Amino acid sequence: MENVETGAAVFTDEHSSYRGLSASFVHCSVKHSVGEYVNGMAHTNGIESFWAMLKRGYKGTYHQMSAKHVSRYVTEFAGRHNVRGLDTITQMTLLAKGLDGKRLRYDDLVAAS
Repeated sequence: MENVETGAAVFTDEHSSYRGLSASFVHCSVKHSVGEYVNGMAHTNGIESFWAMLKRGYKGTYHQMSAKHVSRYVTEFAGRHNVRGLDTITQMTLLAKGLDGKRLRYDDLVAAS
């Protein structure tokens, strides 16, 4: 909750773990259990699409994600998700610009956490 501004709109499904959100956020939910997938502005299609893409990357490309680097994998797929509507050349240009000035040393990659 430290990454979301108080008063922000949060859209979820009806899972019980989200019940306390109403105290700090504008919380709207959809009830998948009764076939509801959109409730006004509330839907979970975007996040479900993101997780599906991340899971495909895990199963089809990486096969394993270390706990040490899981944030890097999530960041990679968040970036992919955010540019999914752009053409390939634009995506590759943004990727190359994002690499400028960055490095990941081998010791940082393989050293124990």
